[in-house]
Amino acid sequence: MLIKTNTYDIEADVVVIGGGLAGHAAAIEAAQHGADVLLLEKQPECGGSSVLSGGFFAFAGTDIQKAAGISDSNELLFDDIRRAGQQQNDEALVRAYVEHQMAAYEWVVGQGGKFTSVELAAGHSAPRAHSLKPQDFMLTLAQRAHEAGGGRVKTLLNARAERLLRTSAEMRVEGVSANIEGKAANIRARRGVVLAAGGFSRNEAMLKLFVPHQAQCVRYGGYGNHGDGVRMAWALGAGLRDVAHIKGTFGFHPDSATTPGRDWTKLAVYRGAIAVNKQARRFVDESKSYKLLGDAVLAQPDARAYQIFDQGIMDTASDTAPPFKFREALALGRLLTEPTLEGIARRVELDPATLAATVERYNGFVRAGRDEEFGRTGLSSGYGKLAELKRGPWYAYPSTSGLIATYCGVTVDTETRVLDVFGEPIAGLFAAGEMTGGFHGVAYMTGSSLGKCVIFGRIAGRNAAAFAAG
Repeated sequence: MLIKTNTYDIEADVVVIGGGLAGHAAAIEAAQHGADVLLLEKQPECGGSSVLSGGFFAFAGTDIQKAAGISDSNELLFDDIRRAGQQQNDEALVRAYVEHQMAAYEWVVGQGGKFTSVELAAGHSAPRAHSLKPQDFMLTLAQRAHEAGGGRVKTLLNARAERLLRTSAEMRVEGVSANIEGKAANIRARRGVVLAAGGFSRNEAMLKLFVPHQAQCVRYGGYGNHGDGVRMAWALGAGLRDVAHIKGTFGFHPDSATTPGRDWTKLAVYRGAIAVNKQARRFVDESKSYKLLGDAVLAQPDARAYQIFDQGIMDTASDTAPPFKFREALALGRLLTEPTLEGIARRVELDPATLAATVERYNGFVRAGRDEEFGRTGLSSGYGKLAELKRGPWYAYPSTSGLIATYCGVTVDTETRVLDVFGEPIAGLFAAGEMTGGFHGVAYMTGSSLGKCVIFGRIAGRNAAAFAAG
């Protein structure tokens, strides 16, 4: 959108669009580098998809890991992210993540983040999913933003950004048109604009355009995630990355489509459970990324599966990491249990004889040390020892695929500059968080999304504060 100069209602050095984790990281960093910051959040409260997440951050070599006797490294982290993305992710972005990940860990702790555990999760070849409660952390971060730079950050709620503004197609992005509490306003960014507006898991038209096969997914992203930031940048010629790789998350309870609540995702498969379809048969290597498992379950009858496990796996439950809160799920009636395998089969309307044969066949693979059906070698990415399923009581968690986030979007470089379709920077425009493409590639390694929000959000805020108008 082109406008004439001197038509602005509000001014700030840096304008940040989106009040999730990436937006707050950008706002705090920009303020600490001397910029007056205006943060726009379209919803009545901040948080976005960040507060709906499992609260995992992927960091390697931390003091928490060392205290737990876990060996990890930058090299292993880099290899795992690239492997999860099937080498289709931007190597330079992954290297930037790895280069800045320890500083990001220290920043989270310094901002008041309280990690409660470190877990093995999807795509990890060592336990590195550092868990915290995202709702609590975002509340703390909002307060830190308010204090940053001696009060340099101002947050406006119910403030929907609508267009990026510049005086000509060749000039820098110099502002944003917005609707604030129902009133139109043009906002000038004296230095730079940071897009951190999240993905488009709630935008039916965009999903149908890019990934119509995901239509069966439960929609569970942030309520404001309609692709506003992606579309604003796209209108200026921004390139797009990874839109064909959008995937849901396996382990969502089917009731989450119609019943309010949180923590619907359980991933007993990463503790050693098997996943079976409505025909009581396994259909995938359960140690794969839960994004790939999400695609696999969509191909099953009614897009439905059941995670089946025994008491031995139940004993590994965590009371702090949401995907492994099996006891809580049991108390809420989402996780089902029966004394016998036959009983749990009948409870979820599976053929008992077929399920018994499936479990026995799997146990035979475990004893032999080779999964001849799907090649499973561990709990996640080859890490962890598999165990036979044989000790009752038995448990079943109904599961489908849920679309929490889209993990794709505008093309950026390692400085978080938004690039146009020809690979040239769009001057004055930076982006971070879920709405950027290129980092994840084909699939997703647990914890790398919140990790990249901090890492690239901070880079974006710093660079937007330093950007000098031409």
